[in-house]
Amino acid sequence: MFDRLREAGFEVEMTSHALAILEVDFPELVGEIETALLALNLPITEIIGGGGGEAKMTQRLRHALSEMGWPKHNFVMTKTVDGVPKESTSHEIDHVRRTDGGVVAFEIEWNNKDPFFDRDLENFKRLHAEAAVSLGGIITRGSEMQATMRERIEQFALDRGIASYEDLDQYGAGSPTAPQKRQIEADMQRGVGFTHAWARKFTSDKYGTATTHWNKLQERIARGVGAPCPLILIGLPPSIIDMSR
Repeated sequence: MFDRLREAGFEVEMTSHALAILEVDFPELVGEIETALLALNLPITEIIGGGGGEAKMTQRLRHALSEMGWPKHNFVMTKTVDGVPKESTSHEIDHVRRTDGGVVAFEIEWNNKDPFFDRDLENFKRLHAEAAVSLGGIITRGSEMQATMRERIEQFALDRGIASYEDLDQYGAGSPTAPQKRQIEADMQRGVGFTHAWARKFTSDKYGTATTHWNKLQERIARGVGAPCPLILIGLPPSIIDMSR
């Protein structure tokens, strides 16, 4: 199951009998998920100049899944007493696929603050308890991508001869704030070159440990967050990063 993803370096984990449910009720969906993910290509310049809003790679993945019948959906649950609605809650999910076998829901967490994992997993738990979804899934940065992000950002800067804030302008990296500049300049005073000082600060601020990535997701799974909803967890590998663009 998900052999093509594993062979391409993706991390895949399934919990609470998700594998058995996939094999019996949703075998055709595995190919759809693999097709969308294996087509991913992430130019390093998008990592550097992503700016605010949703990342372009995430937009491409959303479009691919939507084209295959995985649209965004807002689940609304209403409590009714004697025919009168008393309470209503809603849970918006990035991608939902409905088949004769049931409903599969997926969230994409490329680079959010890590508490978004708690929201996603608790939503899956509630929806599964109400029989609204059969499986939940989360796609996020894999452990190797997270561990090597600074190295790749440094390599980007070295390959392009970036040696000043002005050199960064053409890549949309944004001008560092005053506190960020103070940290970069403090590192440079200790003998660290501009490229390495900037890459260290940029990576820690934009893709730091408090953002959504595989290890933060695993911490929550180990604590039982989202249980007992069956889950499919997928970590994106560094092989999708295109260092030439």
